Amino acid sequence: MTTFKITGITIYPIKSLGGVSLQQAQVEERGFRHDRRWMLIDADNNFLTQRQHAQMALLQVRLLQNGLEVNHKNGLLQPLLVPFGQTEGPELQVRIWDDTCTALEVSAAVSAWFTGALQMPARLVYMPAASERKVDPNYAQQNEIVGFADGYPFLLIGQASLDDLNSRLPEPVPMNRFRPNLVFTGSAPFAEDSFLRFRIGETHFRVAKPCARCVVTTIDQASATKSPEPLKTLATYRVQNKKVMFGQNLVHEGRGEIRVGDELVVEEWQ
Repeated sequence: MTTFKITGITIYPIKSLGGVSLQQAQVEERGFRHDRRWMLIDADNNFLTQRQHAQMALLQVRLLQNGLEVNHKNGLLQPLLVPFGQTEGPELQVRIWDDTCTALEVSAAVSAWFTGALQMPARLVYMPAASERKVDPNYAQQNEIVGFADGYPFLLIGQASLDDLNSRLPEPVPMNRFRPNLVFTGSAPFAEDSFLRFRIGETHFRVAKPCARCVVTTIDQASATKSPEPLKTLATYRVQNKKVMFGQNLVHEGRGEIRVGDELVVEEWQ
């Protein structure tokens, strides 16, 4: 068995806002606990992301014992607390890509905070346990479900892949440009492209498909400024079917806990 080491675990509780780095995380049916269970929507119930609204990068999330704390990275607003398990607003049908699913607005007050922070209409919604959004059936095997992530419960990237990219860039970029859930070390660049099945602890993973990258990778997550890189350079050597690929989307079986330092054991290669 070939083994590598997990060196990074990140969740993104509110889709397209700042991620939360963890030393350990619980694997649940939709992915890591609290990962993309909240999402911002516009007046027409469509999801909001940095693709169109780079200023979302300036909102950072922290995990507290009783909920999420959201801060503006420039300190422009008082921090917001989003308590776990509390929703006061109506049930809504929200759209994310080609999917429509049920969500609950957290509260009018919380939505007003985000509207002010982003200077545009925005409401925060939560995906309750009863709402099931299916993984693309072309890549699912067991009717897997996902939260408000773009399409899959997990994204995996090898540190060596980023190191390879950074060796080609005029200025290196951090891993947060790519928003992975899991980062590992000890491999050659892009070894993850060849994984088919692997396990970390008690949780088994299957690679569903490569991750096609978008303009979010060109947004500096600290300042919300844009540049052509790293997409410009990735397009010179990481194009497949006219899309720039970086990282692997995963589906999983089982629950459990994953910790930084755990072994990633490859059980089957592509």
